[in-house]
Amino acid sequence: MIRDKIDKILNSLPEEELENVYWSLIFIQEDYIYKQNLREKGVFIELVNEAEDIIDLWEKTFAQNISEELKEEINYDQFKWHIFSYEKKECLKKEIARKAFDNLSKEEFYVMYQGSPIVFLYTNASKVISRDFDMQQDIYIFDKNFTWTYVHTHESMCGPYFYQINCN
Repeated sequence: MIRDKIDKILNSLPEEELENVYWSLIFIQEDYIYKQNLREKGVFIELVNEAEDIIDLWEKTFAQNISEELKEEINYDQFKWHIFSYEKKECLKKEIARKAFDNLSKEEFYVMYQGSPIVFLYTNASKVISRDFDMQQDIYIFDKNFTWTYVHTHESMCGPYFYQINCN
């Protein structure tokens, strides 16, 4: 029944609008595949109430010692991960970053996206690997103790990045 409604809408649209519909459907499909993959791994995803505090703490932890002038110079406000792409924080990159993330013991962690005021908590997440985030853009994954962060960007030549706080 719903397919009939969708078909009716599609048939009413001019040809030049169908490309917009196509790309919207691709986005919906990729989001469905992403979430379905996590569900199959037994991951639970919940919205975190104190998102603003967590985002601030990510910045205070992982962008510490980066001056406001330097942040402006590297367009930090546009993409927080510029601290890694501009090599202002020494981190692991590409396949080495993936392996570091994959090898972590990670029962639960936070997930946030660039420019979004929302933070998610992923639990029962021990089977999650870096490849699970390959279709995500500008996603920041980090543990509840803020000792490490893994970032997958929207640019194929940038990242992914893995940064771990020295716990000496």
